[in-house]
Amino acid sequence: MALHDLLAVLSGAVIGLLSGLIGVGGGVLLVPLMVLGFGFHQHLAQGTSLAAILPTSVVGALTHGRRGDVDLRAAALMGGVGAVAAGVGAVVALHLREDWLARAFGLFLLFSAYRLWPRSAAAPAAGPEPLAPGPPDPPAPGPGG
Repeated sequence: MALHDLLAVLSGAVIGLLSGLIGVGGGVLLVPLMVLGFGFHQHLAQGTSLAAILPTSVVGALTHGRRGDVDLRAAALMGGVGAVAAGVGAVVALHLREDWLARAFGLFLLFSAYRLWPRSAAAPAAGPEPLAPGPPDPPAPGPGG
């Protein structure tokens, strides 16, 4: 196996792990990796990323779905509309100059990072209720114990 192929396999493993772990779209990680690490031009990186995301997103969704953590109605609505919008976006992207497309992608990454950065460590985000209550707290030790 050539070094380039080995690095691509290793990159896929790391990106897949991070995508499944933190739920980030693989393209947010793959496109910069391909442009900066592999020397792909922006159009090629985005197209390759979209093709590579298909199997990883299916496996990740099925894994979460086994635990009941997929809203199928919302996924169908977002996926259906998203598929049409992706076609429109891809046509627009193919007509943009390479440097404009790279700048637009960079701005998207900066905006995403800004919106996701924690505002305050003092107030944790409210999450869903646990599936089952945890074990009761142990009794407090009495005097002398």
